[in-house]
Amino acid sequence: MVHLAVRLAPGASADRIDGWDKDAGGRPVLKVRVRARPVEGEANAALIKLLARALGVPQSAVAIHRGGQSRTKRVRVEGLPDPDLKARLTDL
Repeated sequence: MVHLAVRLAPGASADRIDGWDKDAGGRPVLKVRVRARPVEGEANAALIKLLARALGVPQSAVAIHRGGQSRTKRVRVEGLPDPDLKARLTDL
């Protein structure tokens, strides 16, 4: 199980992963945009779907661990070691 920090931007023109950035504390955070609006969990669902597709894992392996109501989220990914996760996200 791996935890991933994500900064989500809902209401974008396209679903895409913009790459890595740093948060205010200097920690790495993955920047992600989704078309879905933050209404009734639609943006969170779109985030899970996009990350699962990009990482090549089932949607059931991806879950929001913390920050469901926030732009900055902690996402849990099951069944993928940390080096593989970072390699798959770097190749995007």
